[in-house]
Amino acid sequence: MSHSFMTIQPMKDAIAAQTRRFAREEDGIMTVWVLFVILMMVTVGGIQLDFMRHELERSRLQAVSDRAVLAAADLDQMQDPKTVVEDYFTKSGMANYLSSVTVDDGLNYRTVSVNASKELDTPYLRKFGVDTMTVPAHSTAEEHVANVEISMVLDVSGSMAKGTRMTDMKDAAGVFLDTVLRAGNEDLISVSLIPYSEQVNAGPLIFDRMRMNAKHNYSHCVEFDNDEFNSAALDTTKWHDQAQHFQWNYDGRNNYRNDTVCPRYTDERIKPFSQDRTALKTQIDGLQPGGGTSIFLGMKWAAAMLDPSFRDINNSLVSAGAVDNQFYGRPVDYDDPETLKTVILMTDGENSVSNRIASYYYDSDSEVVHWDKYNLNWYLYNYVSSWNRSSFYWRKYDRSLGNSLLSNICTAAKAKRIVIWTIGFEVTDDPYNNNDGADVMRNCASSPSHFFDVDGVELSEAFKAIARKINQLRLIQ
Repeated sequence: MSHSFMTIQPMKDAIAAQTRRFAREEDGIMTVWVLFVILMMVTVGGIQLDFMRHELERSRLQAVSDRAVLAAADLDQMQDPKTVVEDYFTKSGMANYLSSVTVDDGLNYRTVSVNASKELDTPYLRKFGVDTMTVPAHSTAEEHVANVEISMVLDVSGSMAKGTRMTDMKDAAGVFLDTVLRAGNEDLISVSLIPYSEQVNAGPLIFDRMRMNAKHNYSHCVEFDNDEFNSAALDTTKWHDQAQHFQWNYDGRNNYRNDTVCPRYTDERIKPFSQDRTALKTQIDGLQPGGGTSIFLGMKWAAAMLDPSFRDINNSLVSAGAVDNQFYGRPVDYDDPETLKTVILMTDGENSVSNRIASYYYDSDSEVVHWDKYNLNWYLYNYVSSWNRSSFYWRKYDRSLGNSLLSNICTAAKAKRIVIWTIGFEVTDDPYNNNDGADVMRNCASSPSHFFDVDGVELSEAFKAIARKINQLRLIQ
């Protein structure tokens, strides 16, 4: 046997023995199993991390969505609801994730729905063929009120005699009442009708329940101090003067007295808190144009009759049977969550000049009777020398003051969250020619979208648009 054989054989035997021993031992199997378990734990942890990131992003996206719809659905805010939602997402750095905004906006309710989504990268799930995960968010908020108090303010001044304006107004108001006071809205919606021209005839029912310095029974208008237009309330503690009964508009020939400064006819009186559609439409059909235009006085009464300060007068009218029992307690408090207060203010023109007789020509019973018999200007031109005529009267309002008072009362009403819709019917907006009717009405409205600038039969469409928003209340309860 050679030396080399004797050296190699023991080495082979040793290797074979070692191999057999390794095959019999289980240490290697445990090592592989531990490595496998560690790998699975890392993989599951990674997947969980993907899901945790998904839930975190979903929570953030949902929180922004919830806050946005709650703010947009608030009836007290007058911005465009969609714009409010978009602003929330933009300021949160999530503008790109906003998918859709749906707004159902009525006069006394608002529903806002939002859909948003984000694609999230998935570093671990990608290994299983899932490259991204969709992070969704959906929110809906709704605010609505069950009851509505409406002041409907209609212009019956002399300019309404032009063309078909009066007919168009009557038709439009009738459609509005048919839509709002439909079956199912009983006892929910009250309408106070306020016709106005150069003054507002409160009517004896309201007039007799105020502290008035009464001088006659020909008509029932109330004079307000200028500072009373800074508040929506009716100052029931104050003694108010009764408006003089006379006419100063003059055609140059006749002693007519059919459009007195204070409207004198029954149909021209305020009709408070009514749900009697037939009675309201009948009164509107009986209206005739005449006199000047004092939009601010119509608006003052509209706001006052929605203010809780008017409640005692209304309750007294209910007790007297002049207002339905269901409306006892109206106007409700401003913070009543179940009631919306709104004004619909319509005009075809601008605030005009309005004069009053000097007190020393209107301070006795005989003088009061005298001006019921004679048109002021007819009398002056027939019985008074030209150099004495101006001493008989003074100017109480001009357009500038009227616009200022209208702005004040509109601001005061909006501060109380009264929703103001204004309708400019064939008005002009030409400041270079001193015509600012449209601009004045636009500024009075709760927002630019609450102002309608219409002509002819478009007036009915404006009233319909407002009425539909009220009527939609019944569809969501």
